[in-house]
Amino acid sequence: MNTRRTLAGALLVLILAGCATFNTKVARSEFEDIPVPKGLVYLEGDSTIIESPAVKAAKLVYRGRVEPVSLGNAMRSTLESNGWRHVSTAMAGDKGTTQVYDKPGHALQVRVWESWYFTYVELTTSRALTSPTSTSSLK
Repeated sequence: MNTRRTLAGALLVLILAGCATFNTKVARSEFEDIPVPKGLVYLEGDSTIIESPAVKAAKLVYRGRVEPVSLGNAMRSTLESNGWRHVSTAMAGDKGTTQVYDKPGHALQVRVWESWYFTYVELTTSRALTSPTSTSSLK
């Protein structure tokens, strides 16, 4: 009986040590005025960033073990404190909640949904980039 306990304890220690050393990507945001709540991990393979001389657009996907309603409320609060104007919120059952925001020259859609284990956040945004104006002399 003592041997079983020792083996079970050793197995538990190995499992916990393996989980503790698991390397996750740190949450990040490509846009300074779009805060990403703590506890979310950036999913690079599910995200896309496109930049041209005139426009920057992105679909940034994060996941974490967070309650979806409180995450949606936190997103709204922090976005509004960063100057985003809330336009609308829609809920669509298993598709989750979609929030829409805007700023002059910027658009943002936040989608929060839950799977069986993780909560996901998809930030879809676009913004016009200001480019230096060129002056040409007409003769």
